[in-house]
Amino acid sequence: MSNAAFHPTRPLPYGRQQITDADVAAVAASLQADFLTQGPAVGEFERQFAAYVGARYAVAVSNGTAALHLCALALDVRPGQRVITSPLTFAASANCVRYCGGEVHFADIDPATGLLDLARVRALLEAHPKGHFTGLIPVDFAGLAVNLEAARHLANEFDLWIIEDSCHAPGGFFVDSEGREQPCGNGAFADLAIFSFHPVKHIATGEGGMITTNDERLYRRLLRLRTHGITRDPAELVRAADGGWYMEMQELGYNYRLPDLNCALGLSQLARADEGLARRRALAARYDAAFATVPGVTVLAPGRPGHAYHLYVIEVANRKGLYDFLKTRQIFAQVHYIPVHRMPYYEGLGWRAGDFPLVEAYYGRCLSIPLFPTLTDEEQDYVVACIREFVSAN
Repeated sequence: MSNAAFHPTRPLPYGRQQITDADVAAVAASLQADFLTQGPAVGEFERQFAAYVGARYAVAVSNGTAALHLCALALDVRPGQRVITSPLTFAASANCVRYCGGEVHFADIDPATGLLDLARVRALLEAHPKGHFTGLIPVDFAGLAVNLEAARHLANEFDLWIIEDSCHAPGGFFVDSEGREQPCGNGAFADLAIFSFHPVKHIATGEGGMITTNDERLYRRLLRLRTHGITRDPAELVRAADGGWYMEMQELGYNYRLPDLNCALGLSQLARADEGLARRRALAARYDAAFATVPGVTVLAPGRPGHAYHLYVIEVANRKGLYDFLKTRQIFAQVHYIPVHRMPYYEGLGWRAGDFPLVEAYYGRCLSIPLFPTLTDEEQDYVVACIREFVSAN
């Protein structure tokens, strides 16, 4: 993979949205329709997304953070409850518990995958009386699926609910103990799962998110919570309706709705989601092959079955040097993530450097390099050539 003479004509970020003529047409049609929000595109996006991941129900919301918050509310997280999650994630995976007044606890990662180490979760659970913890939020980091079958066994043993943070992994899957592929967000093992439609994700709606579940009770509560706690469903009303306008606010909810405009874009993007995923996997395979012969570069979880490849992560000794060098070549890599427990807010709650040495060691080496469906082979070769140049000189 040598491409020394090639120079990209555009900056190469770690991720980039793809907007096609079909996307533009879908949004234009939505602008000319009767509804800009709370219209038919929302329900259709929910139905098609639920079918895509294999879940019974889906609830579209304003972003992935709103999805996490609503999940925590629907599961009645409250002060005094303790929830375990990964320190290797975007802060929202933990923050949703804090929004509800709960306590966040962490367990270290498996350094080979970046995923929450369930053996360490077990050790944490066994170190406390049963009932000390109430929930578990595993994260499908970079697009690699958590083994939720194993997580479910653990959750059942210790009476935990599960929210699967699958923001990185629509289309991803793990293989269960019977050899079956279990898609991320299908509801077979987690009580709830959440997805993000931020522009750098697989499916872009500008901003947006989705919750999936197989639990009808949770589904109906989520519908209320995303719209101020209000219902118009005659089967759920406490009092007899005064007329066709009647509605009831039955609990304190939020305005976390996703407009038709965004859902129209989401539907168009969803129609080619498999195509984008296939391209991500093809690019990842090319990276795997290229870096197999580059001393000093380690790939996180290469070639794992079911990987959805939101991110392609490498590890190098001089991460800051490589990051700065790539920037001079118009390659804008990124770091995912600063461990959550090292954020000043969480340090203010008592967490400290050294609490989770594996994730802290990973953070010192990790770098997410360009991976998105419109990345060309020539651009990818250029990225590899620049990384080779740096590591060979350092």
